[in-house]
Amino acid sequence: MYFLLPILFLIFSCHQKHQNIDNNDATRLHNQLTDLEFNNGWELLFDGETLKGWRGFKEEGAPKGWTVENGNLIALGKGGDTGGDIISEQQFEDFELYLEWAIEKGGNSGIMFHVLEGDYPTTYATGPEYQLIDDTGFPEKLEEWQKTGANYAMHNSGKKNLKPVGEFNSSRLVVNDGHVSHFLNGEKVVEYDLWTEAWKALVKEGKWAEYPGYGLARKGHISLQDHGSVAKFRNIKIRDLTDKGISIFNGQNLEGWNIHGTEKWYVENGQLVCESGPDKQYGYLSTIAEYKDFILRLQFRQESNGNSGVFIRSAVDGTKISGWQVEVAPMGGHTGGIYESYGRGWLNQIPEENEQVLKVGKWNDMVIMVQDDRIMTWLNNELMSDLRDDKIGNASGVVALQIHDGGGVKVSWRNIYLREI
Repeated sequence: MYFLLPILFLIFSCHQKHQNIDNNDATRLHNQLTDLEFNNGWELLFDGETLKGWRGFKEEGAPKGWTVENGNLIALGKGGDTGGDIISEQQFEDFELYLEWAIEKGGNSGIMFHVLEGDYPTTYATGPEYQLIDDTGFPEKLEEWQKTGANYAMHNSGKKNLKPVGEFNSSRLVVNDGHVSHFLNGEKVVEYDLWTEAWKALVKEGKWAEYPGYGLARKGHISLQDHGSVAKFRNIKIRDLTDKGISIFNGQNLEGWNIHGTEKWYVENGQLVCESGPDKQYGYLSTIAEYKDFILRLQFRQESNGNSGVFIRSAVDGTKISGWQVEVAPMGGHTGGIYESYGRGWLNQIPEENEQVLKVGKWNDMVIMVQDDRIMTWLNNELMSDLRDDKIGNASGVVALQIHDGGGVKVSWRNIYLREI
C-alpha cells in the first residue's frame, strides 16, 4: 500500500500536468501562425487580445459593439442594417482569407471583401458578402441565396456540412484575378467571377441594382458584419495572392524605355519624372517591348498641370502616337477614361461623380487590365472604365507615358509593374 501511493501520486501529477499543457497549447494555437503558415506568407488579422488592425466603417476606432473575450473577436449584436460593421485597416486585392466563426441561435452575420469607404453609405454598398447565418433556426424563411456560404443575394451555396449553432465553423475565401471561391469546413460551396457580363446582369436585376459601386472594386477592406446578432470570430489569417508581374521601371534609369520628343524625362529619388521642356510640345516615353494582354499597375502624382496619360497597344512615330490613352488629367479631365488618339477621340468619359476619386497633389493608384477587346481601368480601387472595342482587340503595341503639350506639365510616376495574361 505504501509502495503504491507514491506511484499513484506520480501518475496523477503527470496527468494533471499533461492536461494543463493541452489547455495551454489549445489557447496558444488559436490566433497564432505555424512556422509553415508564416513561411507561406500568411499573416494574422486578429491577435487574439485586442482590436488592433480593425476599425469601424468610416470611423477611426472600433465601434462599441465589438469586444475581445477568451481569444474571440465578438460582435455583441448592437449593430444593424446600416451600421456596426468593422473593417480591416489594410486593404487587399487578391488574397486567401481563413477564419473560424460561431453565431447565436437565429443569428446573422457575414464576411465582406473589396469594401470601399468614400461616399458609400455601408460596407455592403461595395463589398460582396460571404453569408454567415443560422440556416435552421433563423426566425424567417430563408431563400437559398441567404444561407450560409452563399455569395449573398447573388450566388447560392451548394451542399455543405454546417456545424450546429454555437459551434465554430471554418470558412475560407479565395479571390484571385476576379475569380472567387467560398469554402465551408474544408469544402468548396460556391465560386463565381467578378466583373463579367453575367456578374453585371445579376447586379442589375437583383438586390444591388441601386448600388452602382457594388462588386466593382479591384482592392479594398475586409469587413466583419454585426447584423444585430452575437457572432464570434477567431484564427483570422490572410495571405496576399496579388501577382504584380515584373517591374518595368527600375527606379534608377530609363533602361527599357524610349524617349520621343524634346520634353524632359528623368529619374529622381527613385521616381520617374516627366516635365515640360522649353518647346512645350507633346512628349512620350514608351517601352521598348510590345504588349497585348496584360495588367499594368502604377502610381502617379501630379506635381503641376498633371495633363498626361498612359497609352496601351500603341505605336509612336516621332511625337505622333496611334493608340489608346488611359487619361491622367487635372480634376474634371476624366482621369481613368479612355481616349483614342488621331481617331475617334473619347471612347469613355468617366461619370462626373467619379472625378472626386482623383487625389490632387497626392499619390494615386491606377490599374489597367487589357485582355482581348476589353479594357478595364481602376483609379484608387474605383472602377473608372469598362470598355469593349473590336479595334482595340485587334491591336498590340507599346505602353507609353505622355507629356501633354502647352507647357507646365510635371508628373511623377513610381511602382510600375506589368503582368502579361
